[in-house]
Amino acid sequence: MQILEKSVSNKNIIHGGKLFFLLLLMPLVFSCNPVKYVPRDQTLLNSNYIEINREGMKKSDLSPYIKQKPNKKIFGARFHLWLYNLSNIEKQKWPHGWLRRIGEEPVIFDSYSKDQSRNQLNEYIASKGYFDSNVTDSVMTQKRKSDVYYNVNLKEPYTIRNIFYEIDDTTIRELFYFDSLSCLIQRGKPYDVDVLQAERTRFERFVKNHGFYGFSSDHISFRIDSTIGNRQVNLYYDVRKAQRIDQYNRITQGSHQVYQIRNVYIYPEYVQKLALEEGMSYMERLDTTYYEGFYFITEGSKPPVKHDLILKSMYVRPGSNYSLTDVEQTQSHLLTLKTYRLVNIFFNETKPPEENPGLMMYLDCHVQLTLLSQQSFNVELEGTNTAGNFGGALNLVYQHKNLFRGAEQFNMKLKGAFEAMSQPKTKHRRAQEYGVETSLRLPKFLIPFFKPEGFIKTMNPTTTILAAYNYQDLSFFTRTMANATFGYSFTARDYRTHLVNPIQLNLVNMIKIDSAFQKLINVSSYLSNSYRDVLILGGNYSFIFNNQKIQKSRDYLFLRVNAEAAGNMLALGGSLAGAQKKNEHYYFLGQPFAQYLRLDADARYNLLINDISSVVYRVFTGIGFPYGNSRAIPFEKQYFGGGSNGIRAWQVRSLGPGSYQAPDNIDFINQTADIKIEANVEYRFKLFWVLEGALFVDAGNIWTFYDDASRQGARFRFGKFLNDIAVGTGTGFRFDFSFVTARVDMGVKLRDPAISRGSKWILASRPFDFGDDITFVFGIGYPF
Repeated sequence: MQILEKSVSNKNIIHGGKLFFLLLLMPLVFSCNPVKYVPRDQTLLNSNYIEINREGMKKSDLSPYIKQKPNKKIFGARFHLWLYNLSNIEKQKWPHGWLRRIGEEPVIFDSYSKDQSRNQLNEYIASKGYFDSNVTDSVMTQKRKSDVYYNVNLKEPYTIRNIFYEIDDTTIRELFYFDSLSCLIQRGKPYDVDVLQAERTRFERFVKNHGFYGFSSDHISFRIDSTIGNRQVNLYYDVRKAQRIDQYNRITQGSHQVYQIRNVYIYPEYVQKLALEEGMSYMERLDTTYYEGFYFITEGSKPPVKHDLILKSMYVRPGSNYSLTDVEQTQSHLLTLKTYRLVNIFFNETKPPEENPGLMMYLDCHVQLTLLSQQSFNVELEGTNTAGNFGGALNLVYQHKNLFRGAEQFNMKLKGAFEAMSQPKTKHRRAQEYGVETSLRLPKFLIPFFKPEGFIKTMNPTTTILAAYNYQDLSFFTRTMANATFGYSFTARDYRTHLVNPIQLNLVNMIKIDSAFQKLINVSSYLSNSYRDVLILGGNYSFIFNNQKIQKSRDYLFLRVNAEAAGNMLALGGSLAGAQKKNEHYYFLGQPFAQYLRLDADARYNLLINDISSVVYRVFTGIGFPYGNSRAIPFEKQYFGGGSNGIRAWQVRSLGPGSYQAPDNIDFINQTADIKIEANVEYRFKLFWVLEGALFVDAGNIWTFYDDASRQGARFRFGKFLNDIAVGTGTGFRFDFSFVTARVDMGVKLRDPAISRGSKWILASRPFDFGDDITFVFGIGYPF
């Protein structure tokens, strides 16, 4: 999470004092009378209940149609109402006015809203085919609190017996029959207005994609006949002809006409502000250039973006028929260049040529492109949270969004970072890092002898070249890391993103290792193989699915799957060349190279309960398999447990592997392994001001793929891995300052796999140790 030149203001300090004041009053909050400010002759809306007499409809589908909602609850308690009731309603000064602002006033039961809700529910169930079903309501009042019951009495839904198509326009009729298999309405299925509306949208789009610019869903309508009996309806699918005004201003009906694109006018540096301020004088001073069948309208002779690049994103072309999909893909591809702030596409109808009047209609397409600022330089203050180690970084960032006038994005970052290591047992308390990172993103699929137009049109791929160099001083060792990556990214429409890096080179050089730390790792072949010079040459692939929409509050799923392999080509080349091993390893460019396969998956599901609370589920599984030239996967690729983004009852890298218990006399705990399984559940809820709360349960562990003689119990075995699962729980607070979210969590150990005797559940095997069994972790952003 980046913090761009932000500082803590006096206002935030004042709010912090208010927060402390409110926490002191927390016991009083839960003793307040919920009907304190409810008028004597009225009642508080306590709850809404929906009772459905049979299957066929979900309560969650009906709930949005209830107009009046009771006060929000957190764990069954009306926390925000209690905050409101803590105030004196006759006083405006602090804290009374502030308590009312962050709280929620009581929701007074309204009989009119109840009646409106009942009517809306009746309309909704009728729209789903339950024509003769009904919704009744009742109210129960006790202690000035009202519960409203909506009883949904469903009968058998009406189904569709026959569909009759009444399409007068012969061209549209032929199109419909050509695509009839895609029709969403099916005989024998229940009548459903939502399905009819989806069919209107589908067929409108299909017709528009065949050149019918003037066609819309308003030309499509449905009629039903429910008098045929046997709880069935006949459905009439009507498509009207086009309406026009003739030369005598009379409304006439006729066939829908196909529109062809006549000319395309592109404004590659359109300035909307000047166009509004100057009007026609702005347009008159622009020059027009005809290039490859398109008209480019610019202010200067040298356009800011090459014409050829813009044309590669243009799917609306002169001479082609109008297509809604072509318009959408043109806009999407132009925005993906990340050079334009705004892409505006519109059409004007033009008169048909005199030689073929009336046979076809014509459109002129106008594409207005408003540029972003081409170069920027930023100074970033960054709060860092690397696996639970809290620190900060200063970044100097330069960006050019159009380096060679081809929408090439060039980024350079100079970085200096410092982190305070959070492990209580180590004497080494700091980590420093300095580095430079450059990247170049090309808006093209840079691959020889492969130009799939369909793939480029659908996926809109880009090519990225990245190079970086970092110097790290972690006190117990110092190293340099150089890496270079060449890869592609492409995005599908249905929330899917693919990242392919066929070439990824990493070069790690251990400059210095602390003597005490060297003795520690020498006792383990796994650790000694982890902390050494290594060259990693391979590639990786990532698949990402994320259906979260920022504008809409709904449940969403995030899934990321990664696959990575390294060293195979080098091993094959060395074998074919007859290379000899040195110190049990093959070498390339004077470095031993790593050979491994790594697979992992991270799935998260966010379940929204209401507008102030949600439950997030997360499952992570990963495995790294070293083989051939490696006994262990490189340290940077290993998994670890604990920390602010894992099992929070354990400090970072202090959990596992397996049932292994690290000795108390070591200075630094840094447990890593090849396999990781982790599951988390977190209940999140908004409290007041910037404060949010959370309750969580974490479970999981890490394991090695092979036996490690120095760490007994570290190896993964199918028969016993469940006995190695660690379990922790806890609570935490999040502080959402809009520009950054700070977090503090208190984790409590419940089950410790390192317990060697008796039950591994702590309370069943030994006394609770408040010093060792409770962990406080700090973080930036949400844990997942």
